Amino acid sequence: QVQLVESGGGLVQAGDSLRLSCAASGRTFSSSAMGWFRQASGKEREFVAVISWNGGSTYYTDSVKGRFTISRDNAKNTVYLQMNSLKPEETAVYYCAAALKGRIGGVAPAEYAYWGQGTQVTVSS
Repeated sequence: QVQLVESGGGLVQAGDSLRLSCAASGRTFSSSAMGWFRQASGKEREFVAVISWNGGSTYYTDSVKGRFTISRDNAKNTVYLQMNSLKPEETAVYYCAAALKGRIGGVAPAEYAYWGQGTQVTVSS
């Protein structure tokens, strides 16, 4: 019922910034918490950030606090992740995800029902 398409990834140097976008289709978007995850090669999918359905609450993994900002525009059915001061170890495929119906949207991937295909972010040193 929901399709998510990420964009905005690319190759940057350490210390640079990127803004990721996730365009959503489906009526459930405006009532769903939205999260960003990343998965580096050979590693498990890792929680990055989540935003509540109305944008009133956000939560970030410790490693990105102060550098990343998640936001959403429900009128455009889009969620964003502004990433500043990127580090090489943050090279990964970044995914957006919509939380299960009625779920607040936590740090576990199992809390999310829909996933995008991902966008590659590569940070060179």
